[in-house]
Amino acid sequence: MKDAESTIGKLIDSQKTAYIASVDENGYPNMKAMLAPRVRNGIREFYFTTNTSSMRVKQYRSDPKACIYFADNRLFRGVMLKGEMEVLTDAASKEMIWRDGDTMYYKEGVTDPDYCVLRFTAFSGRYYSDFASRDLDI
Repeated sequence: MKDAESTIGKLIDSQKTAYIASVDENGYPNMKAMLAPRVRNGIREFYFTTNTSSMRVKQYRSDPKACIYFADNRLFRGVMLKGEMEVLTDAASKEMIWRDGDTMYYKEGVTDPDYCVLRFTAFSGRYYSDFASRDLDI
């Protein structure tokens, strides 16, 4: 793969769904489908929106180990990224990814206490395409 960041970035940007994983209090992985990240900085940093009151936020606050996965089902390829997830509640982060229509989920708007940002930072990963997997250092 000549330009891993570009190839993987295009795969990620073409997906409407991201799968995120957290670790529960018993050390087991928990997987969840979410809307694609609102902001992506290369293949290292991703920003998602979620509810502060969610089970996932509780898990990330307890153990930041995380994984995200993007799959292109049509071409049977995907990328798994390992890293850590931070829960951000500061005004700047919340405003950065806020979109018109988000009041459907967060009635009080960008300052809603049940609205927060998840920032995922990857350190490694694995890319699958053409019947082969490749490790990634990020």
